[in-house]
Amino acid sequence: MNLRFCTAAILCLAGCLSAHSDDRYRVYLGTYTDDQSKGIYQCEFNATDGSLSSATLAAETSSPSFLAFHPNNRFLYAVNERTARISAFQIDPSTGNLTLLNSQPSQGGAPCHLVVDPTGKNVLVANYTGGSCLCVPISPDGSLGDATSFQQHVGERTHAHSIHVDAANRYALCCDLGLDQVITYRFDPEQGMLASEEIFDAPKGSGPRHFAWHPSGNTAFINGESNLTIIRCRYDASSGKLTQQQVLSTLPADVIRNGGSTAETVVHPSGKFVYVSNRNPYNSIAIFAIDSDTHELSVVGHQSSGIQTPRNFAIDPTGNFMLVANQSGGNVIVFRINPSTGQLTPTQTSVRVANPVCVRFMKLEVEE
Repeated sequence: MNLRFCTAAILCLAGCLSAHSDDRYRVYLGTYTDDQSKGIYQCEFNATDGSLSSATLAAETSSPSFLAFHPNNRFLYAVNERTARISAFQIDPSTGNLTLLNSQPSQGGAPCHLVVDPTGKNVLVANYTGGSCLCVPISPDGSLGDATSFQQHVGERTHAHSIHVDAANRYALCCDLGLDQVITYRFDPEQGMLASEEIFDAPKGSGPRHFAWHPSGNTAFINGESNLTIIRCRYDASSGKLTQQQVLSTLPADVIRNGGSTAETVVHPSGKFVYVSNRNPYNSIAIFAIDSDTHELSVVGHQSSGIQTPRNFAIDPTGNFMLVANQSGGNVIVFRINPSTGQLTPTQTSVRVANPVCVRFMKLEVEE
């Protein structure tokens, strides 16, 4: 009897610990470095209550303004925007600390965005200054090889701002803010090659910056940095072609625009909502509902509480919380997401870190 009781208690405890571990994530924060910020920071996030631990330095490196994980979660990659390099780090699974493996030149100025393709064989990078994108191979040990493909955008004012691969890993789409275009490249992950395929002309003066996929894979949402808009497009996965469907302002209807810019676009894991960050002087997150059948957007509202120059932001994998990087506020703040309406409610939870510009969640592995 006692043995059965003890066994049941142990199993119950193990189940509780397992359930608890499922709600814990390591959050990596990219920053612009200066006297206060030294590189990539990390903290722990509890998705049960939205709490955050204090941030600690995971790796000292120059202005790691955007981060991406390898699919095996053993490696992290960062653009070093001010030194025009791409860095590879190995992740210590127990501490979360990062060890530099190597870095490669970005072959263009101010690399500002990168992704790892789903095979884990390549890093794709967008260079803001000069407007270009490239593909860098990943070795089995996580280090970066010499670039295998480089694409220079052509025009009077080229500023590539982000690059994204589709669900089939067949095409890579690069937003060029200066050209008002999204350029589709046919992507060969085995050879690490990019070849120009399609060009989407965004509305003139919109400045396409960042890009988010709907979970269905057939709709894309692009934020217009220059004119503070969100652009909904239909995506043809067979050709890589985007077709414009809808354009909405990211500002409240009663606000007369005077400067400002957008920064990031994020789709909720449920596919029911999409969010865009508005920077100075508006400092808010715009909230849109997505029609389940047509993917047409409708305005839900705006949240501005505690927000100061919001750059990148991210939704935790449970879909219950949003973490917003306040570049000029010197912190990352937490909002609770209403699963029915998409509205954001301040939680009064935040973590101090200087010049945060990128937020990335990784499942916290707990030893059994």
